[in-house]
Amino acid sequence: MPTYPIRTERLLLRPLTVADADGLLAYRSRPEIHPYIPTEPWDRERALDRLNTVFTNTELTDEGQALGLGVELRETGQLVGDVTLFYRSREHLGGEVGYVFNPDFGGHGYATEAARAMLRLGFEEVGLRRIVARIDERNTASANVARRLGMRQEALLVENEFFKGEWSSELQFAMLAAEWRHQH
Repeated sequence: MPTYPIRTERLLLRPLTVADADGLLAYRSRPEIHPYIPTEPWDRERALDRLNTVFTNTELTDEGQALGLGVELRETGQLVGDVTLFYRSREHLGGEVGYVFNPDFGGHGYATEAARAMLRLGFEEVGLRRIVARIDERNTASANVARRLGMRQEALLVENEFFKGEWSSELQFAMLAAEWRHQH
């Protein structure tokens, strides 16, 4: 279990609470972020449900678990996004990273900074060997975050999923613990 908050240069990553409902709704309710993620825009009921279920886990100790953390600006305390690290396989020491950020705060590198902290957590504290990011090909901003993290694009799965009424293609990025150690 990490020590919270996880501090980066400009951000604090911490467990979300019911008090974060409005902060989550400020971006999770916006239609423009949902074409590429497997949910529809959130309302207050959905936000509270997620805060009382998905976002209650504060540790990552076994496969099947996910650790979702809020990302706030150290300077102002404003919630600007959330990041998740999934423990996908104990046998293969595999994980997955995901991130959703308020578009009002785009272009400042916050998603990259927060996702880098989650990679560090996965490799250095959880002991994962490989972490992937699966991104809708049309989501250029998220793909660019994976590239800035130093993740390698391994695949383009053409029209691999029928997603929200249409066939979509998926980019798959990955990084190994050895690559992480080499970069850091």
